[in-house]
Amino acid sequence: MNLAQIVGIINGYLWALPLIILALGTGLYFSLRMKFPQLRLFTDMWRFLIGKDKKDSEKSSKEGMSSFQSFALALGGRVGVGNIAGVATAIYFGGPGAVFWMWVIAFIGAGTAFAESALAQTYKVKVDGEYKGGPAYYIEKGTGIRIFAVAYALAAILANAITGPTIQAFNFADSAHMAFGLNPWISGALIAVCFAIVAFGGSKRLGTVAGYIVPVMSIIYILLAIVILGINFKQIPGMFGLIFRCAFNMDSLYGAIWGSTIMWGVKRGIYSNEAGYGSGAHAAAAAETSHPAKQGLAQSFSVYVDTLFVCTATAIMILSTGAYNVLGADETTLITENLPGIDYGCQYTISAINSVFPGFGAAFIAIAVFFFAFTTLLSFTLYNDTNTAFVLRNSSEKTRKTVTNAIRLIVTLIVFFGATRNLATAWDIADIGIGIMCWINFVALLVLSPKAIKILKDYERQKKLGIDPVFEPADLGLNNAELWDEITTEKYSSQLEAKHEAEQAVIQ
Repeated sequence: MNLAQIVGIINGYLWALPLIILALGTGLYFSLRMKFPQLRLFTDMWRFLIGKDKKDSEKSSKEGMSSFQSFALALGGRVGVGNIAGVATAIYFGGPGAVFWMWVIAFIGAGTAFAESALAQTYKVKVDGEYKGGPAYYIEKGTGIRIFAVAYALAAILANAITGPTIQAFNFADSAHMAFGLNPWISGALIAVCFAIVAFGGSKRLGTVAGYIVPVMSIIYILLAIVILGINFKQIPGMFGLIFRCAFNMDSLYGAIWGSTIMWGVKRGIYSNEAGYGSGAHAAAAAETSHPAKQGLAQSFSVYVDTLFVCTATAIMILSTGAYNVLGADETTLITENLPGIDYGCQYTISAINSVFPGFGAAFIAIAVFFFAFTTLLSFTLYNDTNTAFVLRNSSEKTRKTVTNAIRLIVTLIVFFGATRNLATAWDIADIGIGIMCWINFVALLVLSPKAIKILKDYERQKKLGIDPVFEPADLGLNNAELWDEITTEKYSSQLEAKHEAEQAVIQ
């Protein structure tokens, strides 16, 4: 039995029907219990990002980054190769209907993203002068079960330091070779050096760089998709009709793969938007904010941007131009073959763009993949730093920094060498780490759901009082959130005073 077979068996268990049900069920549960904050509080999401919340959203501190920087860094992790190659993969294995299930997991996943990000903020700590937090922290602090917290942290390091960088680097090198004939060694050196320059500068530099790159590249990518859709406007009704027919098993051609349609839509949707396996929660915890719910709402919006905007942009380009193949249930025969001899992945999107703008597709995708891969690697750095700090929390600061820098160096080397190797099982290996993270985090979120719901209710209660919400965990009966006593007293004393006055007025 070779490595590919072993990996396939493991993934078969990790990503079986129970995990799909757990992912959909958790998102739906939070959405229903919190009355769909991803819809009700949409204006609040937007307000925190564009800077109208002057008290904290536009400001970073020596301990944390601004709300927008945190949003951009989390979005940099969400918007990556998965938005280009991952969407194509979902269509190849699951047919056009997989796109619909990516939308579903994004919409209800926004509820999950709120919960995990708000909890990450609630239970964040200060390590070596910077805010750190995420699933490992709220699992231990919220449930008291350290073994599961450590298991999550180690799985996260595996996924973000070993397997994930390989995927990002290879896809960039592959697209650069197709577009410019660039030697993979040169591509690997380019992205590795760029990564190292930023990564070794600390989390604040990560947030700053991501804040510049992510919005610009995402907007350009989405605008190109809109242009292509406009040129192919006659295909719009048929394209959306095909998506919905396939999604609900109403198309005879794709009926045999309907199970794969749902599985691959959910699987690649989770991989892309990361809602549920907790990676975005690490960036959420690093933000400077007066109330955890604010960052929960900001991160919910990042799920929208990733899947409903960027992933949809890729799907539109591929489906409106017919630039895709679909694998049959026997996993050997193509039931749709519009691109003979073309492998699934970035080449679908390249073919789609070239069909409208001949010769432009490869160059554009190579540039897009570079920036998307680069910002994803920066996000991986924050996730690795955070989980390393958790595992080594009882070690000295010198030891933590040594190990942290060692992992950054390992990632740099993996990026360099990964760009030169086409590992057929790379996606499957990455899915193992993500699958473990999902199982642990989804269960933890359900256990901690009463706390997440309390946090949202507290935020909305203060809004009704006409004050800018500020967080006091003791008011909600939340233990092990002691850092917030320091934060609210030192940084939000005026808001805290206004809160107490408003509450006293209600009592009187």
